[in-house]
Amino acid sequence: MLRFAGPATVALLLVWAPLTAQSPEPSPASSTLRLGALLDTLASRSPRLEAARAVAAAAAARVDEASTLPDPMVQLGVMNVGLPDLNADMPASMAPSVQLMQRFPFPGTLGLRGDVAEATHRMAEASAEETWWSLRRETSDLFYDLYSFEGRLAVMRETLGLLESFRTVARALYAAGEGAQTDVLRADVEVVRMDGEIRTMEAMRTAAAARLNGLLDRPADTPIPSPVLDPLPSTIPDGDTLEAWAWDSRPLLRRDRTAVDRADLGTDLARKTIWPDFTVGVTYGQRDRGLGTERMGSAVIGFSLPVHAGSRQYAAREEARASLQRARADLSASRAEVESRIGVLMADLETAGTLIDLYRTGILPEAHATVESALSSYRVGGVDFMTLVDAQMSANRYESELVDLFADYGRAVAGLESTVGRALPRTTSILAPAPEQR
Repeated sequence: MLRFAGPATVALLLVWAPLTAQSPEPSPASSTLRLGALLDTLASRSPRLEAARAVAAAAAARVDEASTLPDPMVQLGVMNVGLPDLNADMPASMAPSVQLMQRFPFPGTLGLRGDVAEATHRMAEASAEETWWSLRRETSDLFYDLYSFEGRLAVMRETLGLLESFRTVARALYAAGEGAQTDVLRADVEVVRMDGEIRTMEAMRTAAAARLNGLLDRPADTPIPSPVLDPLPSTIPDGDTLEAWAWDSRPLLRRDRTAVDRADLGTDLARKTIWPDFTVGVTYGQRDRGLGTERMGSAVIGFSLPVHAGSRQYAAREEARASLQRARADLSASRAEVESRIGVLMADLETAGTLIDLYRTGILPEAHATVESALSSYRVGGVDFMTLVDAQMSANRYESELVDLFADYGRAVAGLESTVGRALPRTTSILAPAPEQR
């Protein structure tokens, strides 16, 4: 049986009509934030990155030092003077006396020390690059967190407006005797609950912005514009390709490979420590015997004696071998971790991509159709007021979940790029957010 609409029902339809109409495209934001520009700012402002680069520069400065001969030693004095009156008139006396001494490490040792220092320098450079990729991933995660918070806040604020309109209608229906008091109470509760969720989400957005400002060496309260997503790749290279890229490009793996090379050089250097270092010296002296100045010279050569080889040189060899084993184990562990991380992120990308497609083509259209069906049924008395509210709330929740899925996909892309140490190619196959979430 058809029901005639009373005044309160007409008010509901007047409120509902503009809310269910197609929403116009949002006007462009006056200020937006894109990930590429954010990463450029990070590269120029990050104190952690600057510190890592300074460590690499310091290691570079030590390369020449390690491969340079020790400084020669000059000694000035007198020789063979008589005691106790320090008489220099003795036949063998020389006053003054000048001695020049130079120590020469065993052949090959100096070159190996330079090679070790150069390897240390390359490791520091790789560590600086690894710091960059780590900061890039951390910054990207915060960017996508902010995108998620912004998207959820937009849906929540829209939902709050709907709930406030529902509450107005529920009160009008109740005042006209066409609605139940429970509808009014339920609408009040939903409005208060949504307002609380908005405040919580705003606090989370503020905290994420403060952490991002910290990475950029800016005051915590520096305003952060609304993030805008750039298109993301929808096709990812296979696992074998990504692992090969990581082996070639990931600074962590390059650093660990260099650590193995450095430890191998260290074993060669330790084997040479048993051989003696040589010291060469020349001495010049002169004396005056009353018949003119007599000049004399002498030369000396010396070498070190490894009398404590058991506790020094041989122990250094054992230490070098243990360091080499550790470096090889670290490389194996890092490679296994990288390959595992690639597998996890590829699974995350596949899951997020599948769900994005499912939400776009199935869940959201069905949710919107459910809202339209509930509205039509409510107009003829087929469903109660809160069924209509629940249908709209479900549709808005799915909109929020789609925003989160795009953020999850972006985080996985950023994580995969940091894991392999290079940006993924942006081909013609891209994944972009829906227009209402740009």
